[in-house]
Amino acid sequence: MTPKASPRRIHLCLCHMSGNEQRYIDEAFADNWVVPLGPNVDAFENSLQDFLSKGDPSRDHLRIAAVSAGTAAIHLGLILAGVKAGDEVICQSFTFAASANPVTYQGATPVFVDSEADTWNMDPALLDFAISDRIAKTGRKPSAIIPVHLYGMPAKMDEIMMIADKWDIPVVEDAAEALGSSYRGHACGTFGNFGALSFNGNKMITTSGGGALVCPDQESRARAVFFATQARESYPYYQHENIGYNYRMSNICAGIGRGQMTVLDEHIAHHRRLAALYASLLADVEGVDFHANPSPKSDANFWLSTITIDPSLTGGLTPDELRLHFESLNIETRLLWKPMHMQPVFSKAPAYTNGVSSSLFSRGLCLPSGPWVTEEDVEMIVSEIKRLASR
Repeated sequence: MTPKASPRRIHLCLCHMSGNEQRYIDEAFADNWVVPLGPNVDAFENSLQDFLSKGDPSRDHLRIAAVSAGTAAIHLGLILAGVKAGDEVICQSFTFAASANPVTYQGATPVFVDSEADTWNMDPALLDFAISDRIAKTGRKPSAIIPVHLYGMPAKMDEIMMIADKWDIPVVEDAAEALGSSYRGHACGTFGNFGALSFNGNKMITTSGGGALVCPDQESRARAVFFATQARESYPYYQHENIGYNYRMSNICAGIGRGQMTVLDEHIAHHRRLAALYASLLADVEGVDFHANPSPKSDANFWLSTITIDPSLTGGLTPDELRLHFESLNIETRLLWKPMHMQPVFSKAPAYTNGVSSSLFSRGLCLPSGPWVTEEDVEMIVSEIKRLASR
């Protein structure tokens, strides 16, 4: 018997307010600090810095620049990495477009590299080959590498950084979906020369919109803030010697972020608890596989819980059929990202593929995972998957 539609919309990951946000917002209004600087911005940056380095002395040097979006953070990272017009940048193909779009803002060309099957992230062996091949074809090495921690699952950063060091290429690490994830005990977003975080409304915490650039030191952070505030030089009048951007986070949005930081650990624990429940309940469903941590090195935040489906073992059930069924029940699910090398806008970009991401795109589905999703919701969702997969 098909259940009735949920009386409330069950979202993939909907923002959840702690109740502390309003206090910081009210303080900003009372003090008339509503511009892209102020006490909330400073405090939010410091709390992010503490979170990324807590218990990890090797990350104490990191500094944070809060900006208007995760995309802005990636763009600033590319600027500080020295990416210029005419350059090539290695990008992960299996991800959201915001990872690659900033490359084009710089007048550079994205070069897409496919995934490995363990983490679904950039394949280190294919990365190494792509760099070598680009040098052979163009006479120049790529000017940056952008790996992604997809759905919060850590990429194989040891291998990726080893290859980046081998070729002396800076890394801008896209950790937009991975706040709270770690690899070998180190926070995702802290391995590359720069890291990018996102606080969009569907992420682990939100500032309504917003992001942050993780910088290796105070000097590079100051440079990031310089470009994020229209690249105004230090003169008693407005002088500009570089192209700048209006990327700084407002004191109001940062106030939301300060309140969100008080529940970040709670959010991470909730996502992991639901992921463990999905994995347990789906363990005996033939043809449906939950994407779990592939090794003890990885500790994903499970921003989104994801599955792959083999229609030959599920009575012909496909991810899109399942998506449409859940939509009829007022439950939001989503197909996995369509790889960038398959996107019309990047059809002319070089791509090094192995079939992994295109296969995952055709077989995968994201399941509700956010703070408003209950264990009862998960049990009902899995019950429906079992019912449809056993027809």
